[in-house]
Amino acid sequence: MAATKLTILSNGSVKVDGDFEIVDAEGDQYDLGGRTIVSLCRCGRSQNKPFCDASHKGHFEHEARAFALPPKKQ
Repeated sequence: MAATKLTILSNGSVKVDGDFEIVDAEGDQYDLGGRTIVSLCRCGRSQNKPFCDASHKGHFEHEARAFALPPKKQ
């Protein structure tokens, strides 16, 4: 099993679980307060971006199902 697991939740966030860090565009690290599980916003409605605050409920639909990406371009 990988050190970090990302779960794309249907109609919701991306759940991040494991050993990870989250940094902004300048490379500054978010203080996660010791958490090993966080949820990241996918809908853009959160007032706490990049973290999910459940603002998506009733406003965001995406049935998350795994699929294979096409081969990487050379």
